Amino acid sequence: MRAKIQAFGRFLSGMVMPNIGAFIAWGLITAFFIPTGWTPNEHLGKLVNPMIVYLLPLLIGYTGGRMVHGVRGGVVGAIATMGVIVGADIPMFMGAMIMGPLGGYAIKKFDEAVQDKIPPGFEMLVNNFSAGIIGMIVTLLAYLAVGPVVQGLNKVLAAGVQAIVNAGLLPLASIFIEPGKILFLNNAINHGILAPLGVAQVAEQGKSIFFLLETNPGPGLGVLLAYWLVGRGTAKQSAPGAIIIHFFGGIHEIYFPYVLMNPILIVAVILGGFTGVFTFTVLGAGLVATPSPGSIFAEMAMAPKGGLLPVLAGITLSAVVSFLVSSVLLRRFAQEEEDFQAAQQLVNELKGGQAAGALKNRPAVRKIVFACDGGMGSSAMGASVLRRKIREAGLDVEVVHAAINEIPGDADIVISHRELTARAKAEAPNAEHISIEAFVNNPVYDEIVERLKK
Repeated sequence: MRAKIQAFGRFLSGMVMPNIGAFIAWGLITAFFIPTGWTPNEHLGKLVNPMIVYLLPLLIGYTGGRMVHGVRGGVVGAIATMGVIVGADIPMFMGAMIMGPLGGYAIKKFDEAVQDKIPPGFEMLVNNFSAGIIGMIVTLLAYLAVGPVVQGLNKVLAAGVQAIVNAGLLPLASIFIEPGKILFLNNAINHGILAPLGVAQVAEQGKSIFFLLETNPGPGLGVLLAYWLVGRGTAKQSAPGAIIIHFFGGIHEIYFPYVLMNPILIVAVILGGFTGVFTFTVLGAGLVATPSPGSIFAEMAMAPKGGLLPVLAGITLSAVVSFLVSSVLLRRFAQEEEDFQAAQQLVNELKGGQAAGALKNRPAVRKIVFACDGGMGSSAMGASVLRRKIREAGLDVEVVHAAINEIPGDADIVISHRELTARAKAEAPNAEHISIEAFVNNPVYDEIVERLKK
């Protein structure tokens, strides 16, 4: 069930994540040129509304359609998205997430139905007119039926969210957000749910607190600081490097294994997140666009004019609370050093066995793929580490990183976090799979290199 939830969340966030650059561009234009921005400019500010109404939903719709059926699916998905855009008076991000994949699915089913049935020489004619006709049909459907329904649903959800904000209950969202992050639903929560809500709020208020709920690096920073100062063994030694990657690099997945190693620490990140959101709410903090990755530098860059101190205050206090609670819990529930080392050794042996099997069963390994939920965070970091080791060993093996649902078909070995391995196996059943806990300072990398040498 968790794998299915992760996969669905990944599908939602997968429509947004490739377009984060466009969201940031829109956010920067908003931050600079709206009447309350850093450098108000009425002429340049005219870019804000068309980008949020047309550009961003169309990009989401195209990406959703392409995820279902390649470029043809993307084109029909974008056409279908125009139906919900024109038929509504609000930014149609939710409608784009529906119509994009629906348009891609419609053209996909048509292509499957006529495969090998088109007379030679008529392929281009059929392909072009089928996309046009199906695009027209789904666009009319979106305009007449889907758009009004989505608009009504969006208004209900917006009213509900606003009621929660007005009642001061938004900090309670941390009870769901922080555990969800640890289970690798972070991208789904941020890009699939909170980002569309945040963009709509920015259009009305010039900033949004929703961009801060999941991306706040404070709770994770507190956990890592506690491991560094009061932890033991390998976790203590690796914590300083993890702090740099998490807080400055914005790759939050780096601290998830530290919490999973001692699950009671979920209490610390929840309380840290609660404190941060409460502070953001009291001080009126918000960002103009989603900071991706969730680096402190990105958080600061997305802060509106005059809004930096409330953002920093919330991040700082959430880190302090998370650190204090984590320190107490680590002292109270810490494993004995020999137990911790034994557990680590067992994990390494299991990893080593998988690596050995992977390499022994293949006469030649040409491509190793690191896979993570979004394909841009922890997988990129792990690929960078192993790529450097392989290059130093003088080996000719390609090491790449990818999202779970975009693992290349020619992958010989796929490396993923153990929480995501089931999904990785489903996407690449013919590859050998290696599960890991940490993406840095992992001994399995050295074992892979040594076995590749042999």
